[in-house]
Amino acid sequence: MTRSGARILVDQLLAHGVDTAFCVPGESYIAVLDALRDAPIRLVVARHEAGAANMAEAYGKLTGRPGICLVTRAPGATHAATGVYTAFQDSTPLILLVGQVPVEHRGREAFQELDYGDAFGAITKLAVEAEAPDQFPELAANAFRAALSGRPGPAVVSMPEDVLAAEADVEDATPHAVVGASPSPDELARVRELLSTAARPLIVVGGGGWSVHAAEDLRAFAEASAIPVATSFRRQDYIDNTSPSYAGVLTIGHDAALAARLRESDVLLVIGSRLGDIATRGYTTLEPPRIPQTLVHVHADPKELGRVYEPDLAIVSSSPEFLGALEPVEGAHRADWFASAHADFLASLRHKRGPGELDVGDVMEYLRERLPADAFLTNGAGNYTVWCHRFYAFRRYGTQLAPCWGAMGYGIPAAIAAKVVHPERTVVCVSGDGDFLMSGHELAAAVQEKVPIVVLVVNNGMYGTIRMHQERLFPGRVVSTDLVNPDFAAWARAFGAHGDVVLRSDDFSEAFERALSQTRPSLLELRVDPEAITPRQTLSEIRAEALGSVQR
Repeated sequence: MTRSGARILVDQLLAHGVDTAFCVPGESYIAVLDALRDAPIRLVVARHEAGAANMAEAYGKLTGRPGICLVTRAPGATHAATGVYTAFQDSTPLILLVGQVPVEHRGREAFQELDYGDAFGAITKLAVEAEAPDQFPELAANAFRAALSGRPGPAVVSMPEDVLAAEADVEDATPHAVVGASPSPDELARVRELLSTAARPLIVVGGGGWSVHAAEDLRAFAEASAIPVATSFRRQDYIDNTSPSYAGVLTIGHDAALAARLRESDVLLVIGSRLGDIATRGYTTLEPPRIPQTLVHVHADPKELGRVYEPDLAIVSSSPEFLGALEPVEGAHRADWFASAHADFLASLRHKRGPGELDVGDVMEYLRERLPADAFLTNGAGNYTVWCHRFYAFRRYGTQLAPCWGAMGYGIPAAIAAKVVHPERTVVCVSGDGDFLMSGHELAAAVQEKVPIVVLVVNNGMYGTIRMHQERLFPGRVVSTDLVNPDFAAWARAFGAHGDVVLRSDDFSEAFERALSQTRPSLLELRVDPEAITPRQTLSEIRAEALGSVQR
């Protein structure tokens, strides 16, 4: 049957099981929009391409399937690059479908022309362009394969306007079956031998390509083997934080007891994680390339093994396949090591109350007790996220949506995606005032899509992270970090959402319950004291410490 290139492309999405896509409409791929009108695919319209790409990236995290994002040529594509790079750094399957000038105009710097291979080649697993409509089945299959195989990540498919309009008679591709690498029996036997005799083993987990079953297998193995588990930055939901095996998260400024535990371990089993600079405090807790611990590194991408740290045992395997094949070992001889790890985590949940009547630690403590286990917590980037990572407990895989590479403006798009995929579950986005204004306009998309997310905006009137570093490195020389903010609650109401202001910790629960009861999106502005810059130090304490160092 003869079909247009646009119809062929949309049919490939259906063949590969796509049920949802995120976009900002553009004339360069208007033929695809027309084809989608008749397809059983939910099309969520964002207000900015970065928002659309972040929604698609969150969808990839939520489902394990590639999130689909459609944007127009050059400006749309470069706006979307933030979400594409998040998918690259976070190992999330994503496919960006981007419009392109007609083939015959290529190479002339035509209006909005961009070479997507050059632009995206370094931050994707695949970047290709169709030159004829009959290529779409093959290109789509290759994009799905690249996004899902090995270490998951993003792929880009460029769609020239004339190729979308041209017709061809071509068969649809067969959906790609993902096969994960598995450990050998000898490798599994060696891992069990090392862990059986270890007195102070520690498991560190992270990376992409995980699943609900992998998280369940991890918990069962760790508890039966009496081995503590630490999660990498923003991968806290890979194990139930209430499990006696959970030791905490290797996040920015992570707990000193956990840093010591990492340093004192004798066997380190790293599954999926790349052991980056955040998890190792700038590669100081564990100094590459050789570390004193016996290092077993399991990763789906062989290029990651030995890239920074030299493992004693390197295993090419996806995390689900490895954990599904690993059998428990005897661990009675390390009961104290095991129990003290979770005790240290529980102790870290106690927060020092900061200045002002509204403390974010109190808010997180309330959410920790109030929200159901399957609730989603999303965030972008900024100092406010430290409260989320330190004082919230994730109990189910897939409930933490946060950008591991620290992109601002991620939380609201991710919350929308979570509510689209799981409309029956509670979704809470925590955002800072600077972070919120990078994607706050997506409240319009939330209202249009009728997704009742709850957004908490922590407003301290500044870019807090940068202010903190200014005070530490250049005390008394603050510049460009003060913010003049709108009335965030009024902003929300202007979009048709529910808006409210919270000034005291004691008032949060009532305001939050009102927000949860809404059938539309809600925003609570949490006005906090600007001194409350981190959970550990006030702005004045940071400044005084820095000035004292300068004087000495």
